[in-house]
Amino acid sequence: MFQRIRAISISLPLILLAALAIRAAFAWTYQAHNAHRGLAAVPFLFESGNIAYSLARGHGFGSPLRIDTGPTAWMTPLYPLLLAGIMRAFGIYTFHSWAAAVTLNVCFSALVCLPLYFAGKRIGGPALGAAAAWLWAVFPNAILLSFQSLWDTSLSALLGATALWATLRLAGSTRRRDWILYGLLWGLILMANAAVLSLLPPLLGWAVYRTWQARLPYTRSAALALTVVFLCCLPWTVRNYLTFHSLVPLRSTLGLQLWVGNNPEAHPIWLGENHPINDASERRQYIELGEIAYMAAKRRDAVNYIFTHPAHEAQLISSRFVMFWSGGSLNPRSDLVNNHSAWFRFVLLFNLAAAVGTLAGIVILIEQRSPYWLPVAAGPIVFPFAYYLTLALPRYRHPIDPTLMLLLALALQTLARGRPERQQ
Repeated sequence: MFQRIRAISISLPLILLAALAIRAAFAWTYQAHNAHRGLAAVPFLFESGNIAYSLARGHGFGSPLRIDTGPTAWMTPLYPLLLAGIMRAFGIYTFHSWAAAVTLNVCFSALVCLPLYFAGKRIGGPALGAAAAWLWAVFPNAILLSFQSLWDTSLSALLGATALWATLRLAGSTRRRDWILYGLLWGLILMANAAVLSLLPPLLGWAVYRTWQARLPYTRSAALALTVVFLCCLPWTVRNYLTFHSLVPLRSTLGLQLWVGNNPEAHPIWLGENHPINDASERRQYIELGEIAYMAAKRRDAVNYIFTHPAHEAQLISSRFVMFWSGGSLNPRSDLVNNHSAWFRFVLLFNLAAAVGTLAGIVILIEQRSPYWLPVAAGPIVFPFAYYLTLALPRYRHPIDPTLMLLLALALQTLARGRPERQQ
């Protein structure tokens, strides 16, 4: 009986079905408690939805600020193109379009269980893979972000988890096809979320190192993967150069992100201040200067402020560190005591457990001298730095959230059994 229960508990189809059912149930409840007329429009009124609207109307990839401002490189094109396709199929600003977009996000989020399971299985056996996938299935951030906003968040989580799993599989391979597919995967990732670029060097570098360690040819393989990534990004970069007469390899918004997070009025909890989508004066400046000049001006102002106000910056960075790892809470202890919502406490405690489990999981992998510690640790160590310096919204962490669930599962498994299964 115990063996039967264990076999059922680590069944990947069951975990997938549970993840999908939980997200669908929450999304259904959400739409039942919100006016359909509002859902038809409000979730689309952010940059990704505004660009999708422009595409759906045949005006090209542009106008991220709810008004016609011309071409943009505000974000890479994959998710706005998906939303535009949905708008064309189900109507512009309709409830059916919202439902279709949420369905897509829910599927992306549930499918994270697949690469997460296989990554965990490779590191610590089927039990670890199943535990990580179960944690993802019930992870409140993943559930809520799949339907509360129309961004690339769930897609980025799926691609981030797939990148980790593909990296673990790639190491030691001598087949050209594997390195080409790896390059194609990263090309897809960068066209969905340019911020994940920070993980390419450590992940590819580890795969190359492991191949070299096995005394296998690696130089051509690495060059092949990087060439494929470059070729995938080249059409978008050429489009940006021809449009703006300036080199914009992926997206243009770094200057604005730095400015909204680092200015005299900046505080850790960002409510949309100094952003042209909310601020009329900033929007006028964006229109007058043009996107590239506007972003360059904001970058100069932000960098100048960072270096001339070290005390304020230290406060902002430390507060964003706390918010990043608590899932958005500036004062986790106070919020746990003073907020009487059971759901809020569950979400906060889950995020705090994920933060502690991440640190513990990395330590465990290093102590065990696991060959996989570096690619697993790269996400939580490397990826957050951009958000310590800019903004720390919960959705920004989502590309590495699957890795956090894997490390949390490893920590819990070690706590329960003393030592996880190990599979080379």
